[in-house]
Amino acid sequence: MFPCLDVGHRGPLLVPGLMVGHESEHLVAGPLPMGSGVALAKASGAKYRLGPELEICGYGCADHFYESDTLLHSFQVLKTLLESPVTQDIICDVGMPIMHHSVRYNCRVLFLNRKILLIRPKMLMANHGIYREMRWFSPWSQSRQVEDYFLPRMIQEVTGQETVPFGDCVLSTRDTCIGTEICAELWSPSSPHIQMGLDGVEIFTNSSASHHELRKADHRVSLIRSATTKSGGIYLYANQRGCDGDRVYYDGCAMVAINGDIVAQGAQFSLNDVEVITATLDLEDVRSYRGELCQPHMASEHKPCHRIKVDFSLSTAEDVYLPTHQPLQWHFHTAEEEISLGPACWLWDYLRRSGQGGFLLPLSGGVDSSSTACIVHSMCVLVCQAIQDGNSQVLTDVRRVVGDESYHPQDPKELCSRIFTTCYMASENSSENTSNRARDLANQIGSTHMSINIDIAVKGMLGIFSMVMGRLPQFRAFGGSHRENLALQNVQARVRMVLAYLFAQLSLWARGRPGGLLVLGSANVDESLTGYFTKYDCSSADINPIGGISKTDLKSFLRYCAEQFQLPALRGILAAPPTAELEPLTDGQVSQTDEADMGMTYSELSVIGRLRKISKCGPFSMFCKLVQMWKDVLSPSEVAQKVKHFFRMYSVNRHKMTTVTPSYHAESYSPDDNRFDLRPFLYNTRWTWQFRCIDQQMEAKTPQQ
Repeated sequence: MFPCLDVGHRGPLLVPGLMVGHESEHLVAGPLPMGSGVALAKASGAKYRLGPELEICGYGCADHFYESDTLLHSFQVLKTLLESPVTQDIICDVGMPIMHHSVRYNCRVLFLNRKILLIRPKMLMANHGIYREMRWFSPWSQSRQVEDYFLPRMIQEVTGQETVPFGDCVLSTRDTCIGTEICAELWSPSSPHIQMGLDGVEIFTNSSASHHELRKADHRVSLIRSATTKSGGIYLYANQRGCDGDRVYYDGCAMVAINGDIVAQGAQFSLNDVEVITATLDLEDVRSYRGELCQPHMASEHKPCHRIKVDFSLSTAEDVYLPTHQPLQWHFHTAEEEISLGPACWLWDYLRRSGQGGFLLPLSGGVDSSSTACIVHSMCVLVCQAIQDGNSQVLTDVRRVVGDESYHPQDPKELCSRIFTTCYMASENSSENTSNRARDLANQIGSTHMSINIDIAVKGMLGIFSMVMGRLPQFRAFGGSHRENLALQNVQARVRMVLAYLFAQLSLWARGRPGGLLVLGSANVDESLTGYFTKYDCSSADINPIGGISKTDLKSFLRYCAEQFQLPALRGILAAPPTAELEPLTDGQVSQTDEADMGMTYSELSVIGRLRKISKCGPFSMFCKLVQMWKDVLSPSEVAQKVKHFFRMYSVNRHKMTTVTPSYHAESYSPDDNRFDLRPFLYNTRWTWQFRCIDQQMEAKTPQQ
């Protein structure tokens, strides 16, 4: 593998290669490290190699893009690639940041036989949701304009070139014309492929860094189908796959399309570092398709593309007898499968790169912590399957994680026992039912399970307080105030966090094994939205695989796991009401439930969360929408009460988002203010003006039922 900056270290990359035959296409795509990727593409006969966005340094460098070192080291890697014999006789298309006229651009660099053909800067930035490209890069705004870029001295010494074309241009080889899009440009209403196609470009390439989000893959595939349906052409799509050092997981989905048909598909979730997909296509199919749809007068309305002529052929004279392409039926994962696979791959990348010996999870026997446990189990299933399929890199990583060079996993349950520790942290307020559910699930997935009683630690903390202040707080059930009741719940929750980290650091030491464990959190996105957790309790962890997933989706996921992994303990967990178990039991049974504490159901919270983040609703607009959405089940006054209650909780607890555990990003309504939701955390919790508008609306006119 060629050198790569640590600051941008990323998981496996999707690297399409391309070989064009005489009036035909033979396409190769897959996630490969740059050096081996080019070699495999060439071995398949490819003449064009496309890599993901900013692959040389890594897409996730963030503010490291400000550093001159990042630019310098990227050029050093480019120099190594240019000099390598592996990159000869194939057009290589790589991504890196470049400074031009003191402006930083996100670029593609295309080179062939130690000569740079062109540098194509990104023209449309991704600057919404989790993306902040405008913070580091400027878009190239000069459509169809090309300038001279003066190469650094180290590159000039290799290429013999002083300047190269920089700007919006395409490659014209002896046999076809190739144009480039970069990630977000495909998603734009003014995608470059539209005008390129009208100007005769036949092959479109897209280097991408598109993250996984539940139910997103079908949109991506639809866009690529549409790009080649409207005006014909061949589309190669390359995407990162793996954890790029942050909260997101890039989910691959390399593909090749022609005239609206997908003809080659890469995996969406995989632990493999190398994947190759191939397709043999006929360029005459593109030309025939366009002959009917795209008449010459249409192209004349647009300014022609600037063409860089390349004395190179992607075809051979022997490619004459070609089959008609066969469309694929794309297999889309269900949301439950995506939850099982995406966070599991993310956890594996995090574990193997962290240098730790496994995970520790406080397992309460509820839906949330059980979902986290099932994701770890799914990770073990993927690891064992990869090893069974001959993936030597995964086996090497497993042996390093467990500290045993001769270790070979026997099955997912056995691997789980080596790298996953669960602990049930009981108190006097815990029920036997939840303890049994946690133990049964741990036994079925194979985790090393412990039962810990925290009462002595809680009483020690309260004893210190009583000794200093001369008073001992009481639960509400025993006559205490709301403030006392809340403080007594919080001290239990925070003791669990301290113990989780203590056992994570020393559990392996106590067993005579090296290393420590990563603490996993298990607060779902709905609880984060309302702040229904204790700040610095056991929701405070190293990482949280379910922090971007709704309670509704997690319940569906557990039903899927019960069948897919044969885990009958999950049925009892699903049947039990969600509870924090922080207040005294009533006749040995739980009296406290999450939904009663929050004042709304989890399904209601999911609706509210999407309105808050995706629809950008404040209190008044949310009330107006929910009156119509819930008119069959709630009166306007009941809707107003729920909206006001939500926004009070949201604003009172918003400060918790500043310290929320880094979570896998799976939902577009994540409230994580460190990356995704940039609203403030200090609010007027009375929302005086907004709530008054709601009251006036109800008084002025009763909405139609």
